[in-house]
Amino acid sequence: MQREYTQDELLPLSGIQHFLFCRRQWALIHVENQWRDNFLTAEGRILHEQVDDPLFTESRQGRVISRAVPIASYTLGLVGRCDVVEFTLSSEGILLAGREGRYQPSPIEYKRGKPKHEPVDEVQLCAQAMCLEEMLSTEIPSGFIYYGLTRHRDQVLFTNELRTLVKELCLEMQGYFRRMYTPKVKKSKACRSCSLYDICIPTLHGKKESASAYISSYFEKLK
Repeated sequence: MQREYTQDELLPLSGIQHFLFCRRQWALIHVENQWRDNFLTAEGRILHEQVDDPLFTESRQGRVISRAVPIASYTLGLVGRCDVVEFTLSSEGILLAGREGRYQPSPIEYKRGKPKHEPVDEVQLCAQAMCLEEMLSTEIPSGFIYYGLTRHRDQVLFTNELRTLVKELCLEMQGYFRRMYTPKVKKSKACRSCSLYDICIPTLHGKKESASAYISSYFEKLK
C-alpha cells in the first residue's frame, strides 16, 4: 500500500525541476535555504507574475481558464500551484460548480526561455497534472508549456515513462530532505548560468563541507 505524506512533509512542487536539473541546486534551496536571483530567474519571475492572479477566472468558447490554482498530492508529497488550468468542455470531463456540462482539465506552465534538452519542464508540468488528478479524481492525458522566448505553446503528453520519473524524483527528494543531505558538486557547463553559482562554489569540487558551512567558516576567518 502506497504511503501518504502528512501536511508537514509536503515539499514545494516547483523544486522537482531544480532537482532534475541539479540535485545540489535543489538541496541548496530547499535544505539549506539558500537563494539568489540572476537575470534568468528575474525574467522568469516577471513572466509568472503576469499570470499570478488566484481570483482570475475567464470563460472562452467552451473553455474555463483559472490562474494560480493551488494544488497538492499526499501520495507524491508535493504542494504548489499551477500557473493556469484550462478546463475544456468534454463528455468525459469533471463537473465544475456553477457550470453546466463536464470539463477536461489541462495544466499550463509558463517558462521564460525555450524548450530544453532535459525534460525538466515536462517533469514539473506532469507533477502538476498528477496533483490535479489526485484532487479531482480524474485522468489528465496532456498539458501545455508556453515559452516566452518562442512565444509558442507546446503540448506535453503525460506518458507512463514521464509519470514514473516524477514518482522516482519525488521519492528521492523526500529521502534527501529527511536526511538534510546536500550532494557534492558535479561541475557542468550549466553551472555558469546557475543563480547559485557563488553560493554553490563549484570550483571547490571535492570538498565535503556544505555550502552553508563553508560560508560560515569564511566569515569566521574575516573576524
